[in-house]
This record gives sequence, structure tokens and C-alpha cells, in this order.
Amino acid sequence: MLAITLAMMATAVGIALTVIAVGETTQSRAEYSPRARPGTLVVQSSAMFAEPFSAANAGTVRAAIERELPGVPIAQSEHPSIESRHFRARAENVEIPEETVYWDQAIGDEKLLRYLTGDQSAPYDEGTAVVITSAGVKVDSVEISDDNDETTTTRTVRAVSARTADLHMQTIFIPSKIVRDLGYQLQPAELIIDPTLHRVTVQEQKRLDDRLDDAVAETYVERGFKASTGWLPVVAAALLIALTCALAAGFSKAANARQAQVLRRAGNGSAAAFRWFCAFRAGLTALCGTVLGAVAGSPAGMLLLWPLTVRTTWEAPLRVPFETPWPAIVAVVAGLPLLAAALGALLARERPHPPEPAAPRPWSG
Repeated sequence: MLAITLAMMATAVGIALTVIAVGETTQSRAEYSPRARPGTLVVQSSAMFAEPFSAANAGTVRAAIERELPGVPIAQSEHPSIESRHFRARAENVEIPEETVYWDQAIGDEKLLRYLTGDQSAPYDEGTAVVITSAGVKVDSVEISDDNDETTTTRTVRAVSARTADLHMQTIFIPSKIVRDLGYQLQPAELIIDPTLHRVTVQEQKRLDDRLDDAVAETYVERGFKASTGWLPVVAAALLIALTCALAAGFSKAANARQAQVLRRAGNGSAAAFRWFCAFRAGLTALCGTVLGAVAGSPAGMLLLWPLTVRTTWEAPLRVPFETPWPAIVAVVAGLPLLAAALGALLARERPHPPEPAAPRPWSG
């Protein structure tokens, strides 16, 4: 009975954790927002709040990238310096989604434009803004808001529209010359390796990290959402405990139990009968433990999943439907008893028993 109880508790913990982990992964995947196009290397300042690089640091970082990736073009996005006035670009009848990488605008040169559009033949004019959108709209101008401490000035610049294959790259591209001509000072914000031109490997990223000072810059390669696997060893350990408990029930007292002696007599001393008994006992213990554990662990995981996936952010993300991993639960309930029975038969060892004392001979006077 103790073995069944322990197997049930271990199975319940493992199944509850599986339900929670699968639901958490589903929610995290729905919330995931890429920071670049897939395969892109982005090097940003490691300063707090992702402040732009200083001119000296930008040169040092660019030189490190050129040494590690010789001949690979480097795109650069820029931001107005902190001392500059507030800058904002808007296009009429075009709404940039909030989940995009560059929500307001992206400032840079032709390399940045071609990275954003994913089109190396995209036309570039240093006097023309480009509204990059997935919507089939035509744009002929962009308004730039120039805010200082007292007044707000709006300027209109010539613009065209371009489509992008990546929905997260929708933005308004402003050539650096337009911004500088308006009196803004620009600082490098990101150095980018376009994946169309070169896909950075894990080894190349590591070597670049070794070249860069952690206090100056940090690297990031967009490789998409990666589900956490830290919960798998815990679940495996819980199921291993349940299996061990089931096997312990098959080996602890089985060899000396009355039932085993009966089976040995019925089987004419056959070892096969003893092995079948050990297998049956281990499998039945595992089956009782896993069934009860699944009955307890599944609803426990479902009840804990919702509060554990609540996000404490200003804008609560959309909740997605959580699917209970029934195939995994059924696999545990069916597979663990079969495994326990197989191991019970394989590892069964009949223990020697002391011979039964001979019956006393009747005394005859």
C-alpha cells in the first residue's frame, strides 16, 4: 500500500508539472515577439535602456564585427541623441502594429532599408522616406513631428510605400540625411548583419562575444521562440520514483510471501511462474499508482496553470486556449505499468529459503 501511495504522489507531481509546462509554453509562444528578422545578428549597446552607442564605441564595435566577419556588409540603425528634440514620423492611413520591431520609425541608410524590406534591389533615395507595410496602400508623404520644450513643428517629406515579407518589420524608414537636415544629431543604435547576405552561426556569435567588451555591447541572433526544457528532468525524476516504488513492491517481500510459495508449488518449482508473479505485482502497483496519480495530477495542473500564466504587465497579453497534453498522460498511464512489469520479470531473483523443519517423528514407547 505504501508503494502505491508513493507511486501515486510521484506520478501526480510529474503529470501536474507536465500540464503546467505545456500550457506555459503555449502562452509564451503566443506572446513571443522577435527582435529582428530570423537569422539576423543585432549588436546593441549594453547600457541601461538600450541607449545608442557613443561615436567611439560604435567604431570599436564595427571594427570587431569586421574582423570576425570580413567582407560582410553591416547595416546600421540610428536614433536621435538624447540632447535632440523629440522626433516622430507618421503616415496617413497607415497604422504600424505595436508588435513590430521598430514601432515609430527606423532611421538609417540603404543597407538598413534593404534589411527591413528583405529586398536587396529595393530602390533608395536619401531624400525619400519609405513606408514599409504589409497593407496594399499607396503613400506619397510622411509627416515628421518636431517637438521642443515650447512648440511642435510638423514637416512633410516625400515618401513611397514598400511591402515586406516579415510582418514584424513594418515601420517607416527615414533616411539619415533627412533627419540630419532637420537639425537632429544621430547616434548609432544597432549594428545589423542582414541574414540575406550572411547567416551568423553560433560559433561566430561566440567568437564575436569574446572580442566585444560586455560593458560596451551585447549580441543577439534571432533564432525564434525556444521552449524551455528545464521541467523535463524534474518530470523524468518523478516518473522514475514512481517506477522505483512499483519495482520495490515486486521485490521487497515477494520472494518470501505466501503467494510466491503457492506459485512455486503450483508451477512445480518453475522460475517462470515466479517471474510472472513479480511482473504482475510490479505492473499492478504501477498501474494503480499511475491511474490515481493521473486522476489527481491532471486537475491539479489545470487549476494551477491559469494563475501561473498571469502576466503582471501594463498591457495584459491575450490569453490563449490551453490544451491538456492527453497523449503524454495516456502514455504515462499505459507505459509505466508495462515498463514496470517488464523490469519486474527481467530483474526477478528468487531468494533462497531456509528449509522447512522436518515434522517430528511420532514417539513410540
